[in-house]
Amino acid sequence: MSEPRALFQLGIDLNRDSRKTQAEVLEFPHHAADLANVETLSEGPRPHAEERKDFFIERDGVRFAGTHLIIDLIGASRLDDLAHIEETLVRCVEVSKATLLHIHLHHFTPNGGVSGVAVLSESHISIHTWPEADYAALDVFMCGEAEPQNSIAVLQEAFGPSNIRVEELRRGQGMV
Repeated sequence: MSEPRALFQLGIDLNRDSRKTQAEVLEFPHHAADLANVETLSEGPRPHAEERKDFFIERDGVRFAGTHLIIDLIGASRLDDLAHIEETLVRCVEVSKATLLHIHLHHFTPNGGVSGVAVLSESHISIHTWPEADYAALDVFMCGEAEPQNSIAVLQEAFGPSNIRVEELRRGQGMV
């Protein structure tokens, strides 16, 4: 693979100063208690203190992998404000009782749109904004005991949309 292609895959644009258009990946520290049951290749398998949890969800007698919210924000503001978007994603993770691993955001020019993802232990929250159209598309997918529906109020407060459309999918229903 050529060096420019490899750098592009890492999010580095060689044709412009990418420091102006790309946020850094933010790594959050892990607590030792969170890693108690994690196996690494160097350690190999080890006995777990408690039985393995699969983090599947059971609701209304139906078992599924996770809740996936497809969210459209219409008539929204501050969709080009990188720091505000990052803070909002962090708040969404907190109120959803999820575990943030890292956030990666990219700021596009000239329209100022933002694409990014908050990677979670429970899955992810992704965002893509079109500030010129006052529109944002988000995916909030979480498994386990996380509460992704709690993120909707945070998005309402943060971006003040005139309309929010939410579709809820139960991923993996009938498969797990």
